[in-house]
Amino acid sequence: MRWIEIGQIVKSHGLAGRVKVLSYLESDRLLPSLKDAWIGRNPDSARRYPIENVRPEGQSYFSLKLEGIEDRNAADALRGLTVSVPYDSLETLPEDEYYWEDLVGMAVVTEDGKTLGRIATIFPTGSNDVFVCREGGREILLPAIAEVIRSVDIREGKVVVRLLKGLEPGDDAL
Repeated sequence: MRWIEIGQIVKSHGLAGRVKVLSYLESDRLLPSLKDAWIGRNPDSARRYPIENVRPEGQSYFSLKLEGIEDRNAADALRGLTVSVPYDSLETLPEDEYYWEDLVGMAVVTEDGKTLGRIATIFPTGSNDVFVCREGGREILLPAIAEVIRSVDIREGKVVVRLLKGLEPGDDAL
């Protein structure tokens, strides 16, 4: 089964066994559809917990009430563990939107066919995401904006980019 990590438990939340989760989700629209969560050091060794209740907690967090976690001590024992869900439980995204999970590892090439490397990781900045593209010891940060990301082909595993002034490796503006 393919998994996607949606957050990490940072602390207990109240006395009744809720946990507070640092969210890896861009929005909380997925939360109401969650029925189960897999909690563990990694998805493959995680334990399934039915979700009794889930609610957003500000922009970067959500809280979970998990079946079988009845008090603060049990919730504290989960601190630091990741929260994962099966990939196939995720909603289908609108055209030109992608889960980070789908983009990491994709080849990155320029419009003229120059290979830049692969997407190693992605991070949010508030205004847009940034793709970290690595090849050997070289790293390029690519803002996920229409002027830079020209096309994404999930089936071919390729992202075509246009390097704006300041993004070219070795450019003095970096």
